[in-house]
Amino acid sequence: MAGGGRLALRALPGSGWVRGSGSALLSRLKDVAVVRPGFLSKDEEATMSREVEPELRRRRYQYDHWDAAIHGFRETEKSRWSEASQAILQRVQEAAFGPGQTLLSPIHVLDLEPQGYIKPHVDSVKFCGATIAGLSLLSPSVMRLVHTQEPGQWLELLLEPGSLYILRDSARYDFSHEILRDEESFFGEHRVPRGRRISVICRSIPEGMGPGQLPPAC
Repeated sequence: MAGGGRLALRALPGSGWVRGSGSALLSRLKDVAVVRPGFLSKDEEATMSREVEPELRRRRYQYDHWDAAIHGFRETEKSRWSEASQAILQRVQEAAFGPGQTLLSPIHVLDLEPQGYIKPHVDSVKFCGATIAGLSLLSPSVMRLVHTQEPGQWLELLLEPGSLYILRDSARYDFSHEILRDEESFFGEHRVPRGRRISVICRSIPEGMGPGQLPPAC
């Protein structure tokens, strides 16, 4: 599934990886809403997927999130990683986070079943700081961002397996984000069929929180 999804999306003619409501918005957010396709090799994607699978399998899919933001999901928080995965997470830190930013530990792992989806929401400042970065595994998907005060301003991010997305600053605080359900999963005119999707999500600590502190579980 991962390899097929990657090849299918790269065949889209001239699509790019981020589209939006206008060139001015795309220019303004080009450094704060970022997609890096092919961040993981196929082998690295398989390594991450195998590592999180045992913990996810011990959980059942849920259909009511505490803040009603996610449907058809299971999740875990993971603090121990293999040496190979630690090297990948170090690359994520170097690519997405500034030298003054500290990452929350443990890392959040979210598993969406094929019919699962994430509703529009803005992550609470209680739970994470100015930067969120996620590795996408197994299935392609489309993330949509909509300005909370001006809904005519929007972006769509095409997330193929092995890609890294980064939301920071304005894209993090001023826009809601969601993962489209399968029947709505289009990038422009192009259908992006959804399968099971795992995301490995790194977050900076909330502003004002020391490295030794942890936010409430979310």
